[in-house]
Amino acid sequence: MIAELFSIYLRMLVLYSPFFVLSCFISMTRGYAPRERKHLAWRVATGVLIASLLLYLFGRYIFDLFGITIDAFRIGAGSVLFISALGMAQGKAVAQSDNVHQDVTIVPLTIPLTVGPGTIGALLVMGVADTQWDQKLVTIAALGLAALTVGTVLYLSNQFEKLLGEQGLQIVSRLMGLFVCALAAQIIFTGIQGYLIP
Repeated sequence: MIAELFSIYLRMLVLYSPFFVLSCFISMTRGYAPRERKHLAWRVATGVLIASLLLYLFGRYIFDLFGITIDAFRIGAGSVLFISALGMAQGKAVAQSDNVHQDVTIVPLTIPLTVGPGTIGALLVMGVADTQWDQKLVTIAALGLAALTVGTVLYLSNQFEKLLGEQGLQIVSRLMGLFVCALAAQIIFTGIQGYLIP
C-alpha cells in the first residue's frame, strides 16, 4: 500500500511539474511581496487539490455521458499531454502576467499550468480505472501529498529563485518536460495496446 501510494504520488508530481509551475509562478509574481507570494502558493495548492479530486472522483460520468472508451481517452489524453510536455522540454513560455495585481491563482496557475489538459486526462483515466474504494483512498492521499508538495515548492519560491537562478529553473523545467514526455508516451502505448488487444 505504501509503495502504491508513493508510486501514484511520484506520477502526480511529474504531471503537476512543480518546478515548471515554479518558473511561471516567479515570473508572474515579480511585483508581489514575499508574504503575498506565500499566501498565493497555498491558494494554488488548494485549487490544484480541489480540481484534481473533482476530476478523479466524478470524471467517470463523462465517459458514460459521451460513450468514450477508456483506451480511446488514454490515447487522446496522452497525445495532449505529449504536446504540452514538448513545450516544457523546449522551454517555451506558457503564460505571462502584465498586471502584477491581477489574481492569477485559478487561471492560469492552477488551470491550465498545474492541472493542464494532459493532467486532466490522466486524472479521468485514473478515476475510471480505480474501481475499489481502498484504491481510491490511496489515490486521494497521493493527490493530497502531491498538491501539498506543489504548495511547498511555490511557498519556497524566493529561496528557489536565489538558489537556482533563472537559468537553473529553466534547466529543471526542461528536465521535468522530458519526464512528462515519457509518461505521456506510456499512456498512449497503454491505450493502443488495450484497443488492439481486448
